[in-house]
Amino acid sequence: MGHLKSIDLPEPGARESSAAPPAKSRWWLWIVILAVVCIGIWYYRGAHSTSEAGAKAASGAPGTGIGGASMTVPVVVATAQKGDLPVYLIGLGTVTAFNTVTVRSRVDGQIVKVNFTEGQFVREGDALIEIDPRPYQVMLEQAEGQLAKDQAQLHDVQVDFERYQLLYSEGVIPKQQVDTQQAQVGQFQGAIKADQATIDNAKLQLVYARITSPISGRVGLRLVDIGNIVHAADTTGLLVITQLQPISVIFTLPQDQLQQVLVKLRGGGQLPVEAYDRDDITKIADGKLATIDNQIDPTTGTYKLKSIFSNGNDALFPNQFVNVHMLVDTKHNLVVVPAAAIQRGPQGTYVYVVSGGDTAHIRVVTIAQTTGNNIGISSGLNSGDVVVIDGQDKLQDGSNVVTSASPTGGAGGGASGQPAGQTGAPVGAPSGAKSSNPAGTQSGGKSR
Repeated sequence: MGHLKSIDLPEPGARESSAAPPAKSRWWLWIVILAVVCIGIWYYRGAHSTSEAGAKAASGAPGTGIGGASMTVPVVVATAQKGDLPVYLIGLGTVTAFNTVTVRSRVDGQIVKVNFTEGQFVREGDALIEIDPRPYQVMLEQAEGQLAKDQAQLHDVQVDFERYQLLYSEGVIPKQQVDTQQAQVGQFQGAIKADQATIDNAKLQLVYARITSPISGRVGLRLVDIGNIVHAADTTGLLVITQLQPISVIFTLPQDQLQQVLVKLRGGGQLPVEAYDRDDITKIADGKLATIDNQIDPTTGTYKLKSIFSNGNDALFPNQFVNVHMLVDTKHNLVVVPAAAIQRGPQGTYVYVVSGGDTAHIRVVTIAQTTGNNIGISSGLNSGDVVVIDGQDKLQDGSNVVTSASPTGGAGGGASGQPAGQTGAPVGAPSGAKSSNPAGTQSGGKSR
């Protein structure tokens, strides 16, 4: 057992004391690294937030203000104005020539001359077409020859009649012979009248051989060329003439608006009428109402009206489609705003009014009249109030706003506005401005 005493066993306390210092130094290192990372993250987030807020402030973008202030919304505004709005009835119409004539030949013959060009404006009495007159000239000469013959025979029987009367008075011949001679005189007198009628008829045929314009108007395309043989019984005409000055427009309105028009007509007033193009944007011509039809169409529930236009510039053309605006009334002393300002929601019709220069408030209004892009307000709004016409979908009652003026500078460019349809008119209304409803969807401001 002596060799066991030579082995030196390490003491437990000595090993622990030698290993402790390295372990303790590593834990402090991790703590330092974690602290540095946390400080870096905190510094980065703070610097990024500061730069982002500065960029928003510099660009003017809406953001959250100090103390939780609400978002500032950019909007376009217009000023309400006091004025009058016209009341129009809108109808779909078709331009109709005031007079249309299909020129036909009244005699048979060959066309020898054409005195017009297609599309030419002609006046009443102008020569259009000439038909070969020679056959009718021969007929005239024959009738004149027969007349001369009958006149000579009449002279002969008249001389005999006078002689028979003298002989009868002397008792030489009987009364019957005198009466017979008198009858012969009457027969030749009748023959002479017939000859004169034949002459007049031949002259009339010569007149018909020279075809003239029955009205003033525009000539259409030529239907028969020179050299063709035409007949009085032909169903196809030689040409068509349409009168364009003046010209008429036939349009329709719902039967519910009949009494409103009749009252104006019975009062003796002239109802102005305006014709607009197919898109109902550009006004073509001004005219007046001439008359209305004598019955209502039961299949459509509408009635026809006829208006007259001078058409001095030939802007209207037969069979052209137009939208007709007829002025029947004018509403006075209304507060006029653009149609884009009107909003509709559960509380009814309302607008956003900017007060204090930077705060929008909801104002319930009552609409009295819609005309084109303008709306007349009877209550709820005053002249001079600033209303929002664009950007309402981001607004709430009391929202802060940044305003910019409307390009028109007012209520749709003026109180009178673009003529359009009365609210509720069924057809032909022009396109109005768009307005936003509370849900943010766009609804058209079209008057119909």
